[in-house]
Amino acid sequence: MNTFARLTTAAASLAISLAALPAHAGAVLDRVLDAKTLKVATDANWAPQSFMNDKNEMDGFDVDVAKEIGKHLGVTVEFVTPGWDIITAGNWQGRWDMHVGSMTPTKERARIFDFPAVYYYTPAAVAVHNDSQAITLSDLDGKVVGTTATSTFEAYAKGDLTLDAAGAPSFKYEFKPKEVKSYANSTTAFDDLRLGDGVRLDAVVSSLPSILDAVKAGYPIKPLGDPVFYEPLAVAIEHGDKELSDKIAEAIKMMQSDGTLSKLSEKWYGVDYSVVK
Repeated sequence: MNTFARLTTAAASLAISLAALPAHAGAVLDRVLDAKTLKVATDANWAPQSFMNDKNEMDGFDVDVAKEIGKHLGVTVEFVTPGWDIITAGNWQGRWDMHVGSMTPTKERARIFDFPAVYYYTPAAVAVHNDSQAITLSDLDGKVVGTTATSTFEAYAKGDLTLDAAGAPSFKYEFKPKEVKSYANSTTAFDDLRLGDGVRLDAVVSSLPSILDAVKAGYPIKPLGDPVFYEPLAVAIEHGDKELSDKIAEAIKMMQSDGTLSKLSEKWYGVDYSVVK
C-alpha cells in the first residue's frame, strides 16, 4: 500500500472513530450562543407552572424561570411543547436544549439527564370532586385515580415512587387505588374529575398548586387531606454538555441569592416554594 493510500485509510478510520463519539462538551451551549436562542421544552397546559395565556403567549412560573436563565446566558428563549412522555424519554436530537417543567430528579432519570439545579420544591396532593364522600385519603382505597403519565404522581398512585434526590422528605402511601388512569397532563385528568364523583374518576394526584389553580378556574374539585409527598424540582438537560450545565447552575444560584426565585414563586403561588418546607 503506498503512502497516499495509507494516509487516506487512516483518515477515514479516524473520521469513523470521531463520528462514533458523543458530541464534545459545550456543543449544545455553543449552538445556543451562536443562534442566540435557547429552546426550552415545557407544558402548554399546566397552569400555573406553564400555560398559554390570553395573548397566545407562554406564561407561568416555569416559563419565567426559563426566561431568567435565558437572560443569564444573553439569549432569547423559544418554547416548544412536546408531551411529557416524549420529554422524559430523552433522545431529544437537538429539537430543544433544556427542559424547565418541574421535573423531579431521580436516579432512574439521571441515566438520561443531567440536573444542573433544583429551583423549587412543591407539594403533591390529591383532588376529589366537591360531591365526594371521601373524608380521609384512605377512603380512596379501591377507587379510580387519575394522574399524568410517567410522572411522580403516577408512580405514587401505583405505589412505586422513589424520591432519591437531595432534599426530598420521606413519605408514605396513604391509599391503594383499584385502578390508575394515566393522562397527557393534569388538566385533562381534572376535566374527567369535574364530570362528577366517580363518573370517570374518584380522584386525581397532581401538584397542589395545579389543583388550587383549577379550583380558582371554577373546577368543582377540592384538595383532600395533607400533601402526600414533597418533591424537589429541577432543570433538566441531556448528558454531554458540562459547560451548559454549569451555566444553568450558575443562573439558578444567582436567582436564589438575589431573591428572584422567591419573588417568582410568590407571584405565581402566593407561597415561597424555592426553599425546602
